[in-house]
Amino acid sequence: MSASSAATPATGYLTPTRQVRIADLRAKKATGDKWAMLTAYDYSTARALSQGGVECLLVGDSAANVVFGYSQTQQISLDEMIYLAAAVVRGAGNALVIADLPFGTYEASDEQAVLSASEMMRRSGAAMVKIEGGVRIVPRIRALVAAGIPVCAHIGFTPQSVNALSGFKVQGRGDAADRLLADIHAVADAGADMVVLEMVPAEVAARATAEVEISTVGIGAGPDTDAQVLVWHDIAAFPADGHRPKFAKQWAQVGADLTAAAASYRREVAEGTFPAQEHCF
Repeated sequence: MSASSAATPATGYLTPTRQVRIADLRAKKATGDKWAMLTAYDYSTARALSQGGVECLLVGDSAANVVFGYSQTQQISLDEMIYLAAAVVRGAGNALVIADLPFGTYEASDEQAVLSASEMMRRSGAAMVKIEGGVRIVPRIRALVAAGIPVCAHIGFTPQSVNALSGFKVQGRGDAADRLLADIHAVADAGADMVVLEMVPAEVAARATAEVEISTVGIGAGPDTDAQVLVWHDIAAFPADGHRPKFAKQWAQVGADLTAAAASYRREVAEGTFPAQEHCF
């Protein structure tokens, strides 16, 4: 066990005991140590996930769906993302926090990308921004890196481009594998510190991971990436009736437990058994 991590029954396995840095995650690739990323959108959840030992928290634009109830991720604004990211940073403990730049805040120009990313980092305290796209987005990555802003790239299935991709489809199959590999080499060469590979064939993700020096983070990309990321609502089945992607596993039933707790609370209020004497001053 390294000096920078510890395990206790009350927290998680190998919970970081000092601030996780980009260099720490980069070093794990060299040693073959896997690491974990989960989405987070608020202070309390960030505290719980970091206490569980998760090294990296992603304030994803999936907040559009799971927090704000929008039908598409394209609908969330930079301001909304910044408020969420700031809350996560305050609760993140030693975890490294990455924040998505939402749709429409970086595509137009290098200047727009740098201004949006600078605003995100200044107001939220996030350590890194994430943007979607491969070869086509290389100029933006170079501009961000030149401005001193760490970048996590995102290729394969990119939710902000769901309409252009004609829906939620696996990317990189067959002849398209070469294009995906070209994308990952392009973002690595442009200076990205890590790259999310979403919904790509496992063998393609394994090859990509072996070919680049930066960390690869898989979501529906098989077991051979350097790290894994999931939406926390998916790992905890929250809400109980929510859609779960094929690549997600449920380790808890938070949705069902919360509904049951609410139902019990409502019943005891109606019956007059809550609050009881022990709850009174």
